[in-house]
Amino acid sequence: MSISQTITDFVTLAIQAGGWMELDRLYLQNRILGMIGADSFETVAPQRVSRSSLDLLDELVDAAVKHEAVKDEPAALEIFEAQLMDFLTPPPSVVNAFFAKHYEKEPKAATDYFFKLSKENDYIKTRAIAKNIIFPAETEYGELEITINLSRPEKDPKQIMAERQAVHVDYPKCLLCMENEGYKGRLNHPARTNHRIIRMNLDGESWGFQYSPYAYYNEHSIILSEEHRPMVISKATFQRLLKITEVLPHYFVGSNADLPIVGGSILSHDHYQAGRHVFPMEKAEIEQYFELSDYPLMNAGIVKWPMSVIRLQSPDAEELINAATDILEKWRNYSDETVSIQAFSADGTPHHTITPIARRKGQLFELDLVLRDNSISDEHPDGIFHPHKDVQHIKKENIGLIEVMGLAVLPPRLNNELKEVEKYVLGESNQMADHHKEWANQMKMTYSFDTTNVTEIIQKEVGQIFARVLADAGVYKRTTEGQAAFNRFIDTL
Repeated sequence: MSISQTITDFVTLAIQAGGWMELDRLYLQNRILGMIGADSFETVAPQRVSRSSLDLLDELVDAAVKHEAVKDEPAALEIFEAQLMDFLTPPPSVVNAFFAKHYEKEPKAATDYFFKLSKENDYIKTRAIAKNIIFPAETEYGELEITINLSRPEKDPKQIMAERQAVHVDYPKCLLCMENEGYKGRLNHPARTNHRIIRMNLDGESWGFQYSPYAYYNEHSIILSEEHRPMVISKATFQRLLKITEVLPHYFVGSNADLPIVGGSILSHDHYQAGRHVFPMEKAEIEQYFELSDYPLMNAGIVKWPMSVIRLQSPDAEELINAATDILEKWRNYSDETVSIQAFSADGTPHHTITPIARRKGQLFELDLVLRDNSISDEHPDGIFHPHKDVQHIKKENIGLIEVMGLAVLPPRLNNELKEVEKYVLGESNQMADHHKEWANQMKMTYSFDTTNVTEIIQKEVGQIFARVLADAGVYKRTTEGQAAFNRFIDTL
């Protein structure tokens, strides 16, 4: 296929995306021609485009590298690709107008439009996401979801060195700031030329709605404050979460906790995560109902889950917000030394917060409140309610919102490490990491391995370890003592 045909097809897709008109074809054609460093163009009649935008992008990038219009280096290529895909992305005002027009039909039509655009313009890295290893794991809590995250590209040593030498810039302040929209990017900040944000008004505040470039689940999206401010769980959090479920009733929405160890990876910018996905925790049933003294008509109960989860249901959003706020305040000040639960350190440092998740169930609003505690001890310096040492060979990172709901996001190192574990248990030559040895020996004593079952068994065992990871993060253990302690807290409500 000639490069002229590729440019013609790419321009056709740009016009179809709605940001340009047929009158702009020559202009776009010449802009792209100049970007890829080509000198001549053979006129090709526009026709129906049969190739994907990503295939066309690859051909344009290859031509640019060949003509030395861009360096064949990861950061330079990422910036260049985003600049090309910006042609396929209408300006923010137009994207927001299209979103609003689709929303008039139904909310799902609006998110369908924006999700499709974000994939076709390569803001959502669909090809990178496809590299992730995903498998289910049956446990006593139902089927958990396991992901070994291979989507984020590994940085080569040259890029790491270049990033260290790069001039430090405080713009945008972080990866979630609205100032990322259209930002060119640099060595130590991703390209965002093709990035668009839908503006949302949440109770008089300006917020933005966007998709995650490296999605962990279906329609993984981020809802972020226009103001760069730290995350805080408060009554306003519950108000916003329930408001979002009214605006996007087909999406769940949740917030990471607002304290280190139990919080997410970005605590510096107030934001939530949403999407169109049913997580294992949502499927988990209430195993014990109880009555809230101030809200006798509200459904309230403890969820059968390895972490400590209170589920509230009501058709009245305001009632739900007030009940959740009361529980948050009680939990923030509650201690029970018999089960190592301490609300404050001696110096007054707070240790208690909540990971909240909201969703709609028909006419009901549903709110899950996951109790969190970030205390540490001599025995557990990483966190008393954090993955303990014996499971850190699989997962040692913070347990954030996504893991809380039953989807494990495991580090890329496990892709190769688990292959070596397979070799070890099969008695083959291997380079298995020492930190897997105790686990591997236990499996060898438990199972009879062969080449037909080894992968399935190890994946099953990884799932069991993830269930243990969640249990470690649970403040009330699923023991007689732990559940009695949970009920003592429930009695204060």
